[in-house]
Order: sequence, then structure tokens, then C-alpha cells
Amino acid sequence: MEAVITVFLTILGIYFSLGLLFGLYFIFLGATKVDPFMTDSKKKVRLLLFPGVVATWPFLVGKLIKPKTLN
Repeated sequence: MEAVITVFLTILGIYFSLGLLFGLYFIFLGATKVDPFMTDSKKKVRLLLFPGVVATWPFLVGKLIKPKTLN
């Protein structure tokens, strides 16, 4: 059982480590690519979004990579 817990915590640690790295990139550079209204936002607003970005980074990576389509 200890091995299962160790593996789970290791995977969770890697997930959040990647999320922290991606979160720093996204908050300061990538957010404007997904949402053009973020260019006028203050740094405090971006810092409030940081925990959510860290937790949901796989979805946001997809939004950054996906090419924009014209409607």
C-alpha cells in the first residue's frame, strides 16, 4: 500500500510542478493569446487566476496549441 501511495504522490507532484511552470508562462505571456481582453488586466487579477491555471493546465495547453478558427 505504501508503494501505491508513493507512486500517487510522485505523479501528483509532477503534475503540479508542470502546472507551476506552465502557470508562470501562461499568466504573464500566454493568457493574452487565449483571451485578448487579458491585455488590459492588472497583475493582481492574473495572480488570482494563477491557482486555477496550475490546477487545469492540461486544458489550457490545448487551448494555446489549438489554432484559432474564423467564425
